[in-house]
Amino acid sequence: MRLLCLLAISSLLLFIIGCTHLVNDNWTGKDKVQHFIASAAMAAAGSAYGTHQNWNEARCRSFGLAFSIGIGAAKELYDSRAGGTGWSWKDFAWDVSGAAAGHSLYHATRRSLIA
Repeated sequence: MRLLCLLAISSLLLFIIGCTHLVNDNWTGKDKVQHFIASAAMAAAGSAYGTHQNWNEARCRSFGLAFSIGIGAAKELYDSRAGGTGWSWKDFAWDVSGAAAGHSLYHATRRSLIA
Protein backbone atom coordinates (compact mmCIF):
# COMPACT_ATOMS: atom_id res chain seq x y z
CA MET A 1 0.00 0.00 0.00
CA ARG A 2 2.80 2.41 0.89
CA LEU A 3 4.59 1.61 -2.35
CA LEU A 4 1.42 2.35 -4.31
CA CYS A 5 0.97 5.69 -2.51
CA LEU A 6 4.61 6.60 -3.07
CA LEU A 7 4.32 5.72 -6.75
CA ALA A 8 1.13 7.77 -7.13
CA ILE A 9 2.64 10.80 -5.40
CA SER A 10 5.86 10.55 -7.40
CA SER A 11 3.92 10.31 -10.66
CA LEU A 12 1.80 13.31 -9.73
CA LEU A 13 4.84 15.39 -8.84
CA LEU A 14 6.59 14.49 -12.09
CA PHE A 15 3.46 15.45 -14.00
CA ILE A 16 3.10 18.70 -12.08
CA ILE A 17 6.72 19.69 -12.66
CA GLY A 18 5.98 19.54 -16.37
CA CYS A 19 3.23 22.16 -16.08
CA THR A 20 4.19 25.16 -18.15
CA HIS A 21 1.26 27.42 -17.35
CA LEU A 22 2.40 28.98 -14.08
CA VAL A 23 1.01 32.05 -12.36
CA ASN A 24 3.03 34.79 -10.69
CA ASP A 25 0.91 35.66 -7.66
CA ASN A 26 1.44 37.07 -4.17
CA TRP A 27 1.86 35.08 -0.96
CA THR A 28 -1.09 36.88 0.67
CA GLY A 29 -4.60 37.43 -0.49
CA LYS A 30 -8.18 36.32 -0.08
CA ASP A 31 -7.69 33.15 -2.12
CA LYS A 32 -4.79 32.03 0.11
CA VAL A 33 -7.06 32.05 3.17
CA GLN A 34 -9.61 30.03 1.21
CA HIS A 35 -6.93 27.49 0.26
CA PHE A 36 -5.81 27.20 3.89
CA ILE A 37 -9.29 26.82 5.38
CA ALA A 38 -10.55 24.41 2.72
CA SER A 39 -7.46 22.21 3.08
CA ALA A 40 -7.72 22.23 6.87
CA ALA A 41 -11.37 21.18 6.68
CA MET A 42 -10.62 18.41 4.17
CA ALA A 43 -7.74 17.04 6.26
CA ALA A 44 -9.96 16.95 9.35
CA ALA A 45 -12.81 15.38 7.37
CA GLY A 46 -10.49 12.75 5.91
CA SER A 47 -9.15 11.91 9.35
CA ALA A 48 -12.69 11.74 10.76
CA TYR A 49 -13.67 9.37 7.95
CA GLY A 50 -10.78 7.11 8.89
CA THR A 51 -11.79 7.22 12.54
CA HIS A 52 -15.35 6.20 11.66
CA GLN A 53 -13.96 3.34 9.58
CA ASN A 54 -12.14 2.13 12.74
CA TRP A 55 -8.72 2.55 11.15
CA ASN A 56 -5.69 2.88 13.41
CA GLU A 57 -4.50 6.39 14.18
CA ALA A 58 -1.55 6.32 11.77
CA ARG A 59 -3.78 5.31 8.87
CA CYS A 60 -6.34 8.00 9.76
CA ARG A 61 -3.61 10.64 9.80
CA SER A 62 -2.14 9.48 6.51
CA PHE A 63 -5.52 9.38 4.81
CA GLY A 64 -6.54 12.84 6.05
CA LEU A 65 -3.32 14.44 4.84
CA ALA A 66 -3.23 12.57 1.53
CA PHE A 67 -6.89 13.38 0.84
CA SER A 68 -6.47 17.10 1.47
CA ILE A 69 -3.15 17.51 -0.34
CA GLY A 70 -4.42 15.40 -3.24
CA ILE A 71 -7.46 17.63 -3.67
CA GLY A 72 -5.23 20.72 -3.50
CA ALA A 73 -2.90 19.30 -6.16
CA ALA A 74 -5.87 18.38 -8.36
CA LYS A 75 -7.19 21.95 -8.08
CA GLU A 76 -3.84 23.40 -9.09
CA LEU A 77 -3.60 20.93 -11.95
CA TYR A 78 -7.05 22.07 -13.08
CA ASP A 79 -5.89 25.70 -12.88
CA SER A 80 -2.84 24.90 -15.03
CA ARG A 81 -4.93 23.94 -18.05
CA ALA A 82 -4.86 26.18 -21.12
CA GLY A 83 -7.92 28.25 -20.09
CA GLY A 84 -7.12 28.31 -16.38
CA THR A 85 -5.42 30.81 -14.12
CA GLY A 86 -2.18 28.81 -13.97
CA TRP A 87 -0.43 26.55 -11.48
CA SER A 88 0.44 28.40 -8.28
CA TRP A 89 3.08 26.94 -5.99
CA LYS A 90 2.05 29.57 -3.46
CA ASP A 91 -1.55 28.31 -3.46
CA PHE A 92 -0.24 24.77 -3.11
CA ALA A 93 1.97 25.82 -0.16
CA TRP A 94 -1.14 27.25 1.54
CA ASP A 95 -2.96 23.98 0.77
CA VAL A 96 -0.21 21.94 2.45
CA SER A 97 -0.10 24.32 5.43
CA GLY A 98 -3.87 24.11 5.85
CA ALA A 99 -3.78 20.32 5.60
CA ALA A 100 -1.14 20.16 8.34
CA ALA A 101 -3.12 22.55 10.55
CA GLY A 102 -6.41 20.69 10.07
CA HIS A 103 -4.71 17.37 10.67
CA SER A 104 -3.07 18.61 13.87
CA LEU A 105 -6.21 20.32 15.17
CA TYR A 106 -8.39 17.26 14.55
CA HIS A 107 -6.04 14.88 16.33
CA ALA A 108 -5.35 17.30 19.20
CA THR A 109 -9.07 17.78 19.89
CA ARG A 110 -9.75 14.08 19.47
CA ARG A 111 -7.04 13.21 22.01
CA SER A 112 -8.37 15.75 24.51
CA LEU A 113 -11.91 14.36 24.15
CA ILE A 114 -10.72 10.78 24.71
CA ALA A 115 -8.55 11.66 27.74
